[in-house]
Amino acid sequence: MKKLNYLFAIGLLFLFACGGGEATTEATDTVTEEAVVEEVPAVEETAKDIVALAAETEALSTLVAAVKAAGLVETLQGEGPFTVFAPTNEAFAALPEGTLENLLKPENKDQLIAILTYHVVSGDAYAKDLSNGQKIKTVEGDDVKVNINSKGVMINDATVVAADVKATNGVVHVIDHVLLPPSE
Repeated sequence: MKKLNYLFAIGLLFLFACGGGEATTEATDTVTEEAVVEEVPAVEETAKDIVALAAETEALSTLVAAVKAAGLVETLQGEGPFTVFAPTNEAFAALPEGTLENLLKPENKDQLIAILTYHVVSGDAYAKDLSNGQKIKTVEGDDVKVNINSKGVMINDATVVAADVKATNGVVHVIDHVLLPPSE
């Protein structure tokens, strides 16, 4: 499993180093191995949909609980394709105390849906498709911004720690922070 995660990181490095696809990097925007291979969560590429893949990944169990609480399971099991920027359990734990518990309450379902759909893009957005400064419209309606630099690839203020994890209905990029829509 560690080897597979390492291969994802090396693949990402290769794509950006070679200028693959539409991604563009300059000398100051080089992705280093050290920047990408830091405590990559255990995520395996499988022939499963996005929800099943996340449910089998311990590092994403909080995300799965939130998706269930928001009633988004069937949506994310749909045909897609979807791109999901998936925050780790540690990312959710870093939210201010009580925030997650509050979001999981039934009366806050709309706010939870807004936050979770801000992590989802309609269509496939693989690492090779990302470029520095690119803005990507989320299902929630607002854009996230891609930043590629010597520290790695970032979506807003979240670092991608595992990229291009393929699912049957899209792709998952594991990130180290929860993304909050501008209106939240």
